Amino acid sequence: MKGQEKERKWRISDIGRAIVNSVVAIAKGQFILRLKIDKYFLQVAWTFFLFAMLILFGLGVDVTLSKVEAGKKELQELEILHTQKRYELITLGRRSTVARLLKENGSEVTEPQKPASTLQ
Repeated sequence: MKGQEKERKWRISDIGRAIVNSVVAIAKGQFILRLKIDKYFLQVAWTFFLFAMLILFGLGVDVTLSKVEAGKKELQELEILHTQKRYELITLGRRSTVARLLKENGSEVTEPQKPASTLQ
């Protein structure tokens, strides 16, 4: 009878049973032992650690690149503002322009007739 045992055929219900057995083995901490890969545990743990570090470094690079892009945008805005202020300063630096603006705004301030005196 032993030599004439029928081979067990694979069924779809075996998938559910295998999943349940795997979950139970994971819960009991026996999954690696059941797969008989316990002698490779250090390599598996090291590989997991390396993948985790790779993911963390990738996230760090993404954060850094987003900060760089934000910094570039801010720098561009500040350069535009600097150029506008410089233009305004150049145009207001002319005495005639300043005198005209003061007259237009109704100010009584004029250019001094004599140099400023110093106090000692």
